[in-house]
Amino acid sequence: MKSPFTGKEMSIAKEWRTMSFRKDEFRVLFHSYQCKDTGEQFEDDAFAQLNYNQLVNQYRVKYSIPFPEQIIATREKYKLSAAKMSKVCGFGINVYRQYEAGEVPSQSNAKLIHLAHDPHEFRKLVNYCSTLDQNFKEKAYKTIDNLLEEQKHNKVEQQLERYLIDASLPNNFTGFKTPNFKKFAEMVMFFTEELNPWKTKLNKLLFYADFNMYKQTGFSISGVQYRALPMGPVPNNFNSIFEYLYKRNDLDISYSHFADGGIGEQFKPNPNRTFDKNLFTENELQVLELISERFRNTSTNEIIEISHKEKAWIDNHAENKLIDYNYSFELN
Repeated sequence: MKSPFTGKEMSIAKEWRTMSFRKDEFRVLFHSYQCKDTGEQFEDDAFAQLNYNQLVNQYRVKYSIPFPEQIIATREKYKLSAAKMSKVCGFGINVYRQYEAGEVPSQSNAKLIHLAHDPHEFRKLVNYCSTLDQNFKEKAYKTIDNLLEEQKHNKVEQQLERYLIDASLPNNFTGFKTPNFKKFAEMVMFFTEELNPWKTKLNKLLFYADFNMYKQTGFSISGVQYRALPMGPVPNNFNSIFEYLYKRNDLDISYSHFADGGIGEQFKPNPNRTFDKNLFTENELQVLELISERFRNTSTNEIIEISHKEKAWIDNHAENKLIDYNYSFELN
């Protein structure tokens, strides 16, 4: 970005600031462009959004306010329009749509949205809503019954996947995203198709993709937590996750025996399974491509050495700690 005063390229400035949202104060690593000659600072749209996301994400966590993706998912599971969802919850006609677009719900409305996520509670909301006609209610009841039946059949698989990614609510260790096993599995598929990586390298590719996305937007891609282990950052429970993906034929793994007695695992695509890009935004896909190209010709040992220079690993590996996504702002 060029300075409006001198026309010269400006440098990026980062500084911790205390910012306010709805009378609450939070610490934000404020990003701006700085004119070297005048000292003036400027935000472009991307930095303004990143600074705002950092602030509001902390507020949402503090008061258990659902994030837009959670709000959208709650409505989509019942196959309703945003206007109908607003009516069921007792909001104004456009309110639910505004929440999906990023407006932060009040604490009372947030509680209603959380309740609506539970099909049993949603049935009660539909039943109590006097402005809905009986025909709509009957269709809604049928959708709820089908959803409950589907959950019953898929209960074991859903519980396993939630366990594998430690499906907690969005926080600073998930990159303020709800952990999404399906999306994480597709990230594995992407790098497997692109690079046929060894397991250790794949772990680093996943780390750099999620953390670079957070660096740009204040949100990760997958919501998966990462842990600092001796050979670098890795997805939490990575061995169990990869074994599960292999057993359900998402990918193939070839094993190599090395002279030192070690065994290497190289990930290769299953010809009957392809990467589903429809789960990702354009920005997310760009980040995946960026990481793929950045490390395409990087060996496993080289990417380990690179990851060992990251503050995210240096500060956390001694005790094998989970890595706060705020370390993304200090990536080399």
